Amino acid sequence: MPTTFLALAIGFTGLYAGFMLIFLTGIMPALARLTDGEFVTVMRRINEYVPKAVFMVVFLGLVVFPALALAVPVEGRSDTQFWLVLAGLVCAVLNHLVTMGGNVPLNNALAASEGQPASAVRAAFEARWNRLHLVRTVLVTAAFGLLIAAALT
Repeated sequence: MPTTFLALAIGFTGLYAGFMLIFLTGIMPALARLTDGEFVTVMRRINEYVPKAVFMVVFLGLVVFPALALAVPVEGRSDTQFWLVLAGLVCAVLNHLVTMGGNVPLNNALAASEGQPASAVRAAFEARWNRLHLVRTVLVTAAFGLLIAAALT
């Protein structure tokens, strides 16, 4: 089922999954070694710079392109391919729900915590953010694998 929308879905999902994986395996472990004040400052700066245009295009493409891959009729698409793309889309949507319902509110609370003790701010943020980030990394990685499976079926 090689369609343009499926190819774009795979590409955007792969970009986002890679970004999430780098945060999970590289950035957050490195930040864990910082002092409380350094950690809080760096996370605030990251949260200011990440949600810019390029990130938002990839973030939205993660849901839009699998949805379009399902919406556009494809001659010869099997039921298996349909369900694999749908499952990938569901994982992507769940990823967005975790992000918008969990990580973003924590980011906002971090931004609003200026003037509070860094140790308390970090304690309220880091472990919860990392747990949610693990969930969304697993979800988007699953979405990526499901979309690839759909293209190979």
